[in-house]
Amino acid sequence: MSEIITQLSIFVNNEPGRLAAIASTLRECDVSMKAFSLAESVEFGILRAIVQNPEQAYEKLRSKGIVMKKTEVIGIRLPDRPGAIFETANVLGGAGINIEYGYAYTGDNGPMMFLRVDDPRAAVEALGASGVKTLKESEI
Repeated sequence: MSEIITQLSIFVNNEPGRLAAIASTLRECDVSMKAFSLAESVEFGILRAIVQNPEQAYEKLRSKGIVMKKTEVIGIRLPDRPGAIFETANVLGGAGINIEYGYAYTGDNGPMMFLRVDDPRAAVEALGASGVKTLKESEI
């Protein structure tokens, strides 16, 4: 399904300079991030990144020793108005789909939200049926 987006979840040790080291490797591998979120825990962080050409980026970064995994997420183009996030969350909740986490990005193409859900395919179908626009990787 082309509306399922591959996110790279990169493990980052929780210590000074580690994010800079990861960012340097991203630059060295010519990987362009379109959106990202950095979450922390006691021992490590997770840099969740939407990148151009995720399969190619994954191979390049793994060859440099970066520890990561690929995760399926969905992307949603958000109208820039109150209630837009509610509408999306309400559709998913009504369809019995759990939102595990999410993050937003505003860039040249307008506001977008990326969500990790327990059933990405069902989420795309439910959102499409309700008129909510999901994104393809090529649209990010």
